[in-house]
Amino acid sequence: MAKMKTYTLDELKDKAIGKIGTPERDKYEADLKEELQAYHIGEAIKQARKAHNLTQEQLGERIGVQKAQISRLERGKNVTITSMMRVFRAMNITATLEVSGVGKVALC
Repeated sequence: MAKMKTYTLDELKDKAIGKIGTPERDKYEADLKEELQAYHIGEAIKQARKAHNLTQEQLGERIGVQKAQISRLERGKNVTITSMMRVFRAMNITATLEVSGVGKVALC
């Protein structure tokens, strides 16, 4: 029986996307970071909603959007500063945004 070659995740990324420092790999890493940040924002919205004992539908009613839009926000899709502000205001939550090189900025 032939021994199967194994690869590390970094080796697979190098082969499929490009080595670190190439434009393709830099774009991949930047996109991944952006998606992770959106995911964390969505989780924060979800946790806050649940802490306030609200359903997605109830939160949507408070800010004037459908339940589906709240679901998308909680999954990190279509997250904008404006939508975050509306959500946190609807729950009377003070939120701050940390901007690299600038510091913290109050959202609401």
